[in-house]
Amino acid sequence: MKKVLILCTGNSCRSIIAEALINAKLDGCIQAYSSGVKASGRVNPHAKELLEEHDMWRDEYHSKTLDTVINIDYDLVVTVCDNAKETCPIFPKSVKTIHVGFVDPDGKGPDAFIDTMMEIETILLPILEAELCS
Repeated sequence: MKKVLILCTGNSCRSIIAEALINAKLDGCIQAYSSGVKASGRVNPHAKELLEEHDMWRDEYHSKTLDTVINIDYDLVVTVCDNAKETCPIFPKSVKTIHVGFVDPDGKGPDAFIDTMMEIETILLPILEAELCS
């Protein structure tokens, strides 16, 4: 199984949603992890609620700092916000990194989280499938 890290700034919305979507929809091909370059320490309640409504929430999902996941041997690192792209660290083992940015729904209503989840599913998942599941 391939391993992908979804990297964002706070690891509270986009990266958590992407991690859950990948683990639910590409199960058997890709195992996803997420982290923040400056982790907020919390999952946005709207993101958690949305994932619970779609039966994709796992208790293991939480806002993680990079040092807790950096030593995993990833097949791909995906930055989902510009700040993470600009501050993406050097990994212990060489790994391909791509950027697929999404608008941050934090501070907006539930509809913004639904839109973000749909964008991640329709834009990022096909890219990952082509990149890692072929």
